[in-house]
Amino acid sequence: MSVKVQGVVARSKGAPVTLETIVVPDPGPGEARVKVAACGVCHTDLHYREGAINDEFPFLLGHEAAGIVESVGPDVTEVAPGDYVILNWRAVCGECRACRRGRPWYCFKTHNATQKMTLEDGTELTPALGIGAFAQMTLVAAGQCTKVDDAAPPEVAGLLGCGVMAGIGAAINTGAVTRGDSVAVIGCGGVGDAAIAGARLAGARKIIAVDIDDRKLELAKGFGATDTVNSRQTDPVKAIQDLTEGNGADVVIEAIGRPETYEQAFYARDLAGTVVLVGVPSPDMRIDMPLLDFFGRGGALKSSWYGDCLPDRDFPMLVDLYLQGRLPLQDFVSEKIGIGDVEAAFEKMHKGDVLRSVVMVGS
Repeated sequence: MSVKVQGVVARSKGAPVTLETIVVPDPGPGEARVKVAACGVCHTDLHYREGAINDEFPFLLGHEAAGIVESVGPDVTEVAPGDYVILNWRAVCGECRACRRGRPWYCFKTHNATQKMTLEDGTELTPALGIGAFAQMTLVAAGQCTKVDDAAPPEVAGLLGCGVMAGIGAAINTGAVTRGDSVAVIGCGGVGDAAIAGARLAGARKIIAVDIDDRKLELAKGFGATDTVNSRQTDPVKAIQDLTEGNGADVVIEAIGRPETYEQAFYARDLAGTVVLVGVPSPDMRIDMPLLDFFGRGGALKSSWYGDCLPDRDFPMLVDLYLQGRLPLQDFVSEKIGIGDVEAAFEKMHKGDVLRSVVMVGS
């Protein structure tokens, strides 16, 4: 039977979120109901609240989560009740042209739960990224559940569900950083620091962190930055070139999503180098650059969507690296908060005071 739980809802554009009773139905075919343990507060949730994703209000926010499978619907074989899982928003279909070509990380037909969670009055909710995990329980497609080692605490494991995976994947999967490379990361929030951590895992010899906030630059050192550049005080392109024998970095990762910082990333790379855009721009942003420079500099210009990850492949691997002490996921957790504190966490995030606030839903 359906259950009633507390969840964080954005009812209208720009309005403060509210804690409300929501109704979570029994899982149907291909679905799983998950008891949420912890969920990170991500910029994407704020984008939903501000109407920057779409206008399908009301939203049930939260998507960067870990928890325990409570029940499953008919024909579900991937997970079973009691499994410890990270929720993902790339439940690959296995049937689209990308999947058929052996590139499931590009799946063009990812799926979510068919049934809708609702408010008590029957109003249907739109779950953020098909997850809606700022709630004591949520309904997802079974393919959105990735089993991992339960030795990793949920406040740590859940971060792989979005921002940390996006950053690490931007370096390892999209940017193909390898040993001996030089890497620059522009923007040292949670995603940027994850890109730095990913570059270190891949064996980069030089990792340059770029930001306008000295607090963030200091934190970036803990994730593996070998050099830092305050771009409010100096030209970041020249600084990156000076730190790479005048050449520019082999891979430059833009983790902000703004035209001016993308242009900096473009010119801060070496000839035939790679630019990876993992920061999310707004729909109105445009860029105007000489086409000849695109031709003359060669290399690759890539965008990274969810770090080009394959959850079943990448989540367990990264959890194992954390448990081995090789990936400091715990350092991304700035604070642990209650389910009623999401609005305050948005404000801290906007001010740059935290890398990640994590809602301890199950406590």
